[in-house]
Amino acid sequence: MASNATIYKAYLEISDMDRQYFQDHALTLARHPSETEERMMVRVLAFALHADEALSFGRGVGTENEPALWQRDLTGGIDCWIEIGQPDEKTLRQACGRSKQVVVYAYGARSAEAWWANQSPTLDRLKNLTVTLLPMESVHALAGIAKPAMQLQWTIQDGHIWIADGAQTLHLELQRLKS
Repeated sequence: MASNATIYKAYLEISDMDRQYFQDHALTLARHPSETEERMMVRVLAFALHADEALSFGRGVGTENEPALWQRDLTGGIDCWIEIGQPDEKTLRQACGRSKQVVVYAYGARSAEAWWANQSPTLDRLKNLTVTLLPMESVHALAGIAKPAMQLQWTIQDGHIWIADGAQTLHLELQRLKS
């Protein structure tokens, strides 16, 4: 874990009706001083959406050649490479060459839409790339439930996500930019 990182513990109860995946996961997250709570919670969201026993977090912000999350097979090959934010085209091209599937969760008010407008002509050629836009109001709402110790219930169905923390329930709908 990163030095001077803030440690968060998250217990996720995931009911993903779309994938027929029903599991609990206990996560320990290190939030680097340069990482916002918004980005950290988008990492948790990405974990919940792709939850699997083989899914793990990368080494963190500023680590080159390693994603925010990834899933490796038993031979060490990369099944799924997950990026958060607005990665550059070179990073995504390399990731698509190394992994069976690459997923980007882009966010950032108008900057994410501008990033996609600039990148989409080039990225459309990458057949194993999926790009999803997270509305900033959803990202802010996620950050609002971040606590050093979290217990979150996730229900995922038909592209809708409900997240309950015992005090409130958030509803998120993601915008698929590229499938």
